[in-house]
Amino acid sequence: MSATAAPLTAEEGAPALPAAGSSFYTAMRLLPKERREAMYAVYAFCRSVDDVADDGGPRDLRAAELDGWRADIDALYAGDPPPRVRPLVEPVRRFGLKREDFIAVIDGMAMDAAEDIVAPSEATLDLYCDRVASAVGRLSVRIFGMPEEAGIRLAWHQGRALQLTNILRDIDEDAARGRLYLPMEKFHRIGLMTPTPESALAHPRLGEVCAAVAAEAEAHYRQSWAIIERSPRRATKAARLMAAAYRLYLDAVVRRGWAPPRARVKPGKLALLRVALRHGIL
Repeated sequence: MSATAAPLTAEEGAPALPAAGSSFYTAMRLLPKERREAMYAVYAFCRSVDDVADDGGPRDLRAAELDGWRADIDALYAGDPPPRVRPLVEPVRRFGLKREDFIAVIDGMAMDAAEDIVAPSEATLDLYCDRVASAVGRLSVRIFGMPEEAGIRLAWHQGRALQLTNILRDIDEDAARGRLYLPMEKFHRIGLMTPTPESALAHPRLGEVCAAVAAEAEAHYRQSWAIIERSPRRATKAARLMAAAYRLYLDAVVRRGWAPPRARVKPGKLALLRVALRHGIL
């Protein structure tokens, strides 16, 4: 999971804010004040545990720190929250946020902290996507005010759509850190049986693997939009903007292709502005 703004500490008295101009920041600005502040508190939590997973320190220390976050979430739900999770007290109370979703996020970060993920099985990749993205979605849709059943289904599909998009966008950056999130089974289909980040990205048939993952992401976007279009518009405004903005990234990497050198893609400001205008209006 990636984030773009350094979190404020508990002593500074405010949750982290996402980077101004980011899709997430724009989407959250569409929410009423109490829902927006709740999302910022969830964002700060996610950013903090993400930083633990990615800080590059000794793995045993990262594991211990994540265990500390699990203990803090348990204390939060026991009614005795430590300072760094106190910003979550009101969101949990007001919106019925579930302990198991916070724990799932921590467990997802622990997958990155325990070892560098390299060509996981499709089942492991799906579990990773559920923990680092769809669990965040389950927290989010409750804050947005979506009906429970539709909200959980939206979180399931949209979380996977966004995370697979991130994986495709960031394959070179991840490889530089020794990570490869593309699934093992898809490499087997092109004859690469024991992929490493280096061998996978240099393989002449890498595009087939990436195209297959992109097709799965696209299917999740279609399912997300089907749910969004059947749901109350006010409660899905932020989800619509996120889905539309991230789809621009997927389209951009597909258009760019997978042959090296792969330039970093970013949708144009005009395209992002059109998305914001279209989905930021009731």
